[in-house]
Amino acid sequence: MERDADAGLSLGKRVLLYGALLAAGTLLLQWLDYQRLVRSHIGDVYVFLIAGGFLVLGVWLGARGIARPAPRAFDGNPQAVVALGLSPRELQVLEELLAGRSNQEIAERLGVSLNTVKTHVARLLEKLGAKRRGDAVARARELGIVR
Repeated sequence: MERDADAGLSLGKRVLLYGALLAAGTLLLQWLDYQRLVRSHIGDVYVFLIAGGFLVLGVWLGARGIARPAPRAFDGNPQAVVALGLSPRELQVLEELLAGRSNQEIAERLGVSLNTVKTHVARLLEKLGAKRRGDAVARARELGIVR
């Protein structure tokens, strides 16, 4: 019985040894085939490497070139404000008109009387050359006074 156990262990070692030798031989043959392939197509390998380099360079340059520039801060076009002669209070009323508020709502938000708001709106319409509140807002947007 001892002899059968030794023979089985010996058989297992033999199988492992043959398996390892076959794996090493296969690996050697694959390596040699790879070497032959590279040597026979060395020009193609160089073209592939150069193309890959240009691909990486193109992606990098494209990402830098297409990146959006930082938006510039909104300044309200101070030249147009001065040229039109708009007062700071008229600019506040214009912002409220932009928000779509009524004269009464504007008066409440700014803490002035309704007649004062009507006067500011009339002056804004005159200075911006508009007939209606919507036209005044559109003209102010064209001039870059409001966003």
